[in-house]
Parts: sequence; C-alpha cells; structure tokens
Amino acid sequence: MTADAPPPLIALVEMTSGIDPDANLRTMDAALAAAADAGAVMAFFPEMSVLLDRDRARSAAHMRREADSDWLPALQAMARRHGLWVHSGSMPFLSDDGERRVNRSHVIDADGRTAARYDKIHMFDVSLPTGENWTESSAYAGGDALVVVDTPVGMLGLTICYDLRFPELYRALVERGATSIAVPAAFTVPTGEAHWHVLLRARAIETGCHVLAAAQVGTHQDGRATYGHSIVVGPWGELHGESVAGDAHDAPGCQLVVAPVDAAATAQARRSIPLARSRANRGVEP
Repeated sequence: MTADAPPPLIALVEMTSGIDPDANLRTMDAALAAAADAGAVMAFFPEMSVLLDRDRARSAAHMRREADSDWLPALQAMARRHGLWVHSGSMPFLSDDGERRVNRSHVIDADGRTAARYDKIHMFDVSLPTGENWTESSAYAGGDALVVVDTPVGMLGLTICYDLRFPELYRALVERGATSIAVPAAFTVPTGEAHWHVLLRARAIETGCHVLAAAQVGTHQDGRATYGHSIVVGPWGELHGESVAGDAHDAPGCQLVVAPVDAAATAQARRSIPLARSRANRGVEP
C-alpha cells in the first residue's frame, strides 16, 4: 500500500450456520461475492462457519481429518474464484489421532493457498447462571501453537471465541508481531450481552490492534442461540463497524460488516500509549 492509498477494506460475515455443511458453504460463497463487490481484500467468517451442531452423534457423520475433508478445498476454490483472502472462521475436524476433534481456523490467500492454520487453545467448559452447561473439552482437544500470519491487512494474530477471555494470549500475539487479531465467535446470548463488546474493546486497547470479530447470530437448527454483533474495533477501542440487518452489502443468509483496517491508526495508538516501552522500562519480560 502506497502512502496515499486508502487503507484496505475487510468484510466480516455474520451467519446463522446450521447442520447442513453444503447449505452453509453456499451461503459463504454468496457472502464472498458480496464482499468482493464491496471492495474488500479479505473476508472473515465466524466460528463453526461450515457446521454448527451441538448434537455430537449427528455431527459425527461429517467429521473427517482435515486431509480427508472437502471443506477446505471448497473454501480454497472460493478464494480463487472471488480473488479474496479468506479467514475461514473455524471448522471442526478430527484430530490427527482420530480420538477427539479440533476447532480449526484457516487463512487462505487469494490464489487458494493455505497461509496459516490455528487450533483453538482454550476450551469453553462453563456452567452459566441461566443453566446452560458447555463442556467443549469432552469432545475437542485444545491447540498449543500461537499463530501470526502476514496478510493484506497486516500481521494477523489468530484466536477463536473463548480465547477472547485470556489477555495473555493477545499480548503474546503482539510480541510476535500482530497488528490485527481475528476473533471468530459463536458467543451465547447471555455471555454476549454481558461481555462481548467490553472484552473486544479491551483486547484492542491493551494490544493497540484492530480486532476483527465475525460472529454467529440468531437461533440455529441445533437449538442454540448466539449473540451476533459482529464488529471491527480500532486500536484506540473505537468501533469501525457493527452488523446491522439490511446493510447494503448483505448477501442472502448473512450480514456483512465492511470496514477499513488502517495501519497508521495502529502506529498512532501505540505511540500514544507506549505499552511496550513502559514494560521495558520496568524490566517486565514479554
């Protein structure tokens, strides 16, 4: 990007993914067409974009190791067809040992090559005041690798949903060069109403990063309800875009948030609040 060029645009895709992967992939293809028409260089999907089904017995019919699944090749073909970089949000695969699943993100370049993959580290094992109980670790194995990848919108750190609650992960991504951080999510309604906006803004402010959060929304075929509110947060904590039904960029079955990711804003925020220098002056190790 030249000094006079406008900052690149990204598109967050808010979905109500269901239990039919083929239907979800058709929605994702339409969303990428709309994102390209809007001038985006990269599109971001929510957590469990291709399959959202809490019935583990039913979803088992779709579970494959990544190498044996046709989901990633389908998204790679879409990236090539639409000329976009694509963040898959996340998809469930069998782990390599075949014992449990992994919740895995992919970053795909505009030529359809996989530039990075990330397995969700923190498992959502909680009992909410509403009576909802979630035990991801009973079916999913957590990842152990931090991932930062060079993209058209800068150095992108990868996280997924519940990772949002662990600020030490975000600091570690910044220490590895992240200037933006992706947070694909399927937040529950009660946790979303209480914590979604404040956590995303906090992570942006304390890292001096753009935070790009594509979310699931509404009532899903498996019976769960998700919070939505896909948002782009700037490095000063300001909102650059939030999902609104009926936006001009929307595609059938989804909503789009189109917003710029300005590297100059990151640099300015980090100059204004020089956290790295302050830590160094105190002798605090990264």
